[in-house]
Amino acid sequence: MTPATTSAAPGTRDRLVRTASRLMQHGGYESTPVKQLVKEAEATLGSLYHFFPGGKQELAVAAIAFGDQEFAALLARGLDSRTDPAEAVEAVAVLLAEALRDSTWLDGCPVTATALESVGRMPDLQAACAVAFANWRRLVEDKLLANGLSEDDARDLALTVISTLEGAEMAAQVSESQTPLLVAGRHLSRLISAYA
Repeated sequence: MTPATTSAAPGTRDRLVRTASRLMQHGGYESTPVKQLVKEAEATLGSLYHFFPGGKQELAVAAIAFGDQEFAALLARGLDSRTDPAEAVEAVAVLLAEALRDSTWLDGCPVTATALESVGRMPDLQAACAVAFANWRRLVEDKLLANGLSEDDARDLALTVISTLEGAEMAAQVSESQTPLLVAGRHLSRLISAYA
């Protein structure tokens, strides 16, 4: 964490990153106009290019990293809330469902929209999204390994958990219902229990 993110009022660079992350979370990279981004961040176009000489795409990579950290913190909170990994994964699904509901179904995965539109078109963004997904899988994998699962099982289950939660979160957003996440959490819990 940089000193700027710990202060009461974030600096211009942090405001740009946070605003870009939020806007991209809601509509993806292409649907995030630079003028709107700068305005909502209470910044100037000159400051954007000062901090991000590569422009919008360089800012987007930083925004994806920020979204990665935010989602990882929520994921870690859920995983750390229970000793049993099956119960912990179900707790993560509940946290995601509550956060999504509280955002009036707007704040889903911080990288999904950008990930889908970057494939094959924007390698830097695609790579940043891939890093985020790998980080989240690693958190789940570490929880499973700490509870005695083999490396192969932990790796495969972590991939299944993150992929399932991502799909369930999208379904919950579209249906404006927590049900897809809560059902996914229950079934992932059963799956993990079968390996334990």
